[in-house]
Amino acid sequence: MGTTAKEEMTRFWEKNTKSNRPLSPHITIYKWSLPMAMSITHRGTGVALSLGVSLFSLAALLLPEQFPHYLAMVKSLSLGPALIYSAKFALAFPLSYHTWNGVRHLV
Repeated sequence: MGTTAKEEMTRFWEKNTKSNRPLSPHITIYKWSLPMAMSITHRGTGVALSLGVSLFSLAALLLPEQFPHYLAMVKSLSLGPALIYSAKFALAFPLSYHTWNGVRHLV
């Protein structure tokens, strides 16, 4: 008759303990590199773009007014130029970074 999963796991850990094999290294021992940081940023911008497009399209479907109405509401807030340019950068950076990093990956 075969062994159970619990028995197999116990046998596996006993064998590893007796042979003094090291456990898998923790992530903190890895040295950060530029490709690693670029990969993480690429994934983050992809998630952000996906969420942004999904939320914008959901808002377009569910909100009662048309887009010009909401644009006029934002303009009526009289936000300063620093905040406007920061918001534009926050929208443009993920799109441009994700696009150019994807092109770099393909090349």
